[in-house]
Amino acid sequence: MTQRGQWILVIAIVVLLGGGLLAGLALSPVLTPVGVQSDAPNFRAVDIVSLDTVDLGQLAGDVVLLNIWATWCAPCEAEMPSIQRLYDELGPEGLKVMAVSVDRTETDGVREWIDERGLTFPVYHDQSGRIERAYMTTGVPETFVIDRHGVIVKKVIGATEWDNDVQAGLIRRLLDADDDAVENTGG
Repeated sequence: MTQRGQWILVIAIVVLLGGGLLAGLALSPVLTPVGVQSDAPNFRAVDIVSLDTVDLGQLAGDVVLLNIWATWCAPCEAEMPSIQRLYDELGPEGLKVMAVSVDRTETDGVREWIDERGLTFPVYHDQSGRIERAYMTTGVPETFVIDRHGVIVKKVIGATEWDNDVQAGLIRRLLDADDDAVENTGG
């Protein structure tokens, strides 16, 4: 093969690879990671008390703390009391909590774990792991603060103290700002 023929072959391979890459990107359902300033993906999970299937869309218009966790996760267990305190403080002001367990066990086991710890905020179960794929989690816990427009305003990987001044202050500002916006529009 001549040098010119080799170059034509190299160019053809590069064009084919580039075209394949572009086609893959065009056909991919998700091009950007889920994170701050992206719309919160909808998902379905089972309410551990009622056993009804619910989805995030049912909380449209609310400020939501979405916590993805598991019963076997020590950091998850460590942050649960702070989520409870935050819920006790800001739940009456409109904060919604969706704590979604991704345990592969039965829902009864998740409910027992919650009951043993005296947690009262809403807990859901996604045994299928679909929420992990939808939110592209890297592990547990991962938590997303979602504003009333369904936009993620904060993402935390790992455990944190949710009732500290910084975290609670952010959520309080979201609740207050959205309430002001509704009042100013006559709603």
